[in-house]
Amino acid sequence: MSRPPSPPPDLPGFTYVSVLGTGGFADVFLYEQQMPKRRVAVKVLLADRISSGAAQEFADEANVMAMLSTHPAIVTIYQSGVAGDGRPYIVMENCPRPNLQTRARKEPLSVAEALRVGIQVAGAVETAHRAGVLHRDIKPANILVTEYNRPALTDFGIASRTGAVTEASGMSIPWSPPEFFADPPLGGARSDVFALGATLYTLLAGRSPFERPGERNTSADLIERIERTPLPPLVRGDSPASLQQVLERAMAKSPDVRYPSAVAFARALQKVQIELAHSVTPIDIVDDHPLPEDSEDDDDGLTRVRNVVNIEPDAGHTRPSATTRPFGSPQPAAAPAEPGPRFDPGLSASAAADTVLRPGGESAASAPIDEDRTVVRGPRTVSPDASALQPAPSSVPPDAHLPAAENAATEEKRKPRVGMWIGIAAAAVVLVGGTVLGVSMLGGGQDEEPDPVATQDEVIPKDPVSHAVPSVGELAGERNGTAITFSWKNPSPEDGDLYLWNTVDLAGGGATETTEETRVTFEGAASGQVCVDVMLRRGDGRASEPVRACVE
Repeated sequence: MSRPPSPPPDLPGFTYVSVLGTGGFADVFLYEQQMPKRRVAVKVLLADRISSGAAQEFADEANVMAMLSTHPAIVTIYQSGVAGDGRPYIVMENCPRPNLQTRARKEPLSVAEALRVGIQVAGAVETAHRAGVLHRDIKPANILVTEYNRPALTDFGIASRTGAVTEASGMSIPWSPPEFFADPPLGGARSDVFALGATLYTLLAGRSPFERPGERNTSADLIERIERTPLPPLVRGDSPASLQQVLERAMAKSPDVRYPSAVAFARALQKVQIELAHSVTPIDIVDDHPLPEDSEDDDDGLTRVRNVVNIEPDAGHTRPSATTRPFGSPQPAAAPAEPGPRFDPGLSASAAADTVLRPGGESAASAPIDEDRTVVRGPRTVSPDASALQPAPSSVPPDAHLPAAENAATEEKRKPRVGMWIGIAAAAVVLVGGTVLGVSMLGGGQDEEPDPVATQDEVIPKDPVSHAVPSVGELAGERNGTAITFSWKNPSPEDGDLYLWNTVDLAGGGATETTEETRVTFEGAASGQVCVDVMLRRGDGRASEPVRACVE
């Protein structure tokens, strides 16, 4: 039986409203802050925990959350202090909607919403890892929901630095990885990946992964299943096999088999979204810690890394982020890659607009499949030994940074050589043409392919907006009793067009339906406001951004 809540402390500038929840170490109360005027949640440490060392852990939690709370999927911390009765407290964002554990127990989330939440929370966990913090207690109850229906990770009370975990205090067994039950307990970033997978499984199944309805589910039972039993399959018809595979890898018994990072797990979920023709959820990562020069920071257009960048005059050497690309000048010659463009038809309009087009320069080792999805490579022209005509890939002309007058003088010196270079180029073209013709007549004869040369089409990025699908226009609804009709227009009709639509309530989006018509009518609508989202989907699977309209 739960204990009664402790008395709320008297906090200057705040007015007590009600109790929000109780826990083993602290209570959470709803207060109204006077300046600025807003409702806030105040977490207060229990009086009998102050002398047990929990006060320092409480302060550590406040510091960690303050450091990370600029992330859109982490609860925002406003301030902290010690009340007049000696109890430490933390003032944080009020998330009035039920947490995801409460929601999932009542009814499992839709696949679309679960994927969206999984990607957003994975971005928060990746942000914590890049700041050197392991969460160690990721579970649905620790994912609150803001007023804007966004998930917000909270409760960093047992967070630790990203070294090995050597204690298991405070962990939640149903979502913990097997290594937490070792002697001594061990863990790292991949332990949080396991908990992310277990949390997503719970949102989809309505119960924790190794909980068996109708059977005994004690702590010992759960630990034994976590350590030895394969992950049970999701029993729902709208969940694709690929999603089960992603969860199985995230929750593998061996940490070495799991995804190496939270962002890799998020990218796997994005692939499932594309397979299902859903809008692709961007991965938000806040990172103001510069990475080593030899590390791979994968900016694929759907991973928004926000960092502090000092822009020097030579901006070509800044670290890659969502808005700073290390293209430099000149571009390096491209390395061999598969021919033909790669464009995923499942990307929505926003994803297509965010897609980064760059000349393919990665090898299979430096560009793993999880990171290749948003790379568009143009056609390649292969010429034998044409690299002899190209400058060194990373070389910069010695006079590239000279003043304009000196550059002009240098250009004058170069003019007499133009004719010579034209002659050399013409001779090279004739030689290359003859060589290619000879090789084609002899049927090849060389085991190794010549190095490719980046063409002009590769170096100049194509405009990704041309691939975007326009949103529907003039979406409007009207009510006639309990019947509601919404209609819209297709700004650019094409053969094979379909429309995806769903009703929207306070808990998020309803089930998605399709129609070939530019209007839908449904009966039995509840009184009050009713809203729908409508997307245009092309015959090749590409979809527009959703457009929303409501009727009273």
